[in-house]
Amino acid sequence: MSILAIIPARGGSKGLPGKNIRPLLGKPLMAWSIEQALASKYIDHVYVSTDSEEIAVIARSYGALIPFMRPKELAKDATSTADVLIHFIKEIEGLGKKYDHILVLEPTSPLRETQDIDQAYERLLANPDARSIVGVGVVESQHPSFCVSLTNEGFLRSKNDFIVLRRQDIEPLYYYEGSVYLSDISTFKEKKNFYHNQTLGYVFPKWKALEIDDLVDFINAETLLTNKKNL
Repeated sequence: MSILAIIPARGGSKGLPGKNIRPLLGKPLMAWSIEQALASKYIDHVYVSTDSEEIAVIARSYGALIPFMRPKELAKDATSTADVLIHFIKEIEGLGKKYDHILVLEPTSPLRETQDIDQAYERLLANPDARSIVGVGVVESQHPSFCVSLTNEGFLRSKNDFIVLRRQDIEPLYYYEGSVYLSDISTFKEKKNFYHNQTLGYVFPKWKALEIDDLVDFINAETLLTNKKNL
């Protein structure tokens, strides 16, 4: 079995300019994902999809492969990740390279670890009914049972008559947290999605389930990585 490991890293970022190459504890943000993938016992090559020459140079310096640049029309704010991945699969197969699975590691999730990648892959292979596996986090303080709305006058309104439930009494819910996306490649080509009824959830602990979108997230990631041994 072989894995097409892709790290999507376009040049433009509105929330945090230069995010993908912004230094995180001394190395570019995307380098964390590259190194995690290269350390996997199941991955031989790690590819980066980018439209930026600067990102390409840095990615190669950390061991990633960039056989071709991403077209500018696939590097816009409205471009879907699925379109980027389908294009990449088509191009890489055109070079004569065939893979059984596709793994996507967003550079904005640097707190995942290599063991998470390997364990997710092993879980997928061990379940004959599964076609993909994605990272999820546990919904805690923002669980729907704790949510209220506000009237135009600012008064609270509740759908459960203001009954305050204990955490242990609510139904466990999970959210897509973005650290790992893994699928058999034929299913991804067909559905153009990692989410469907044959998708497993790989649960990430709270401290790992952080996606960097802005400066606050970046500061939180630095703090968590600095104190990792205490978590």
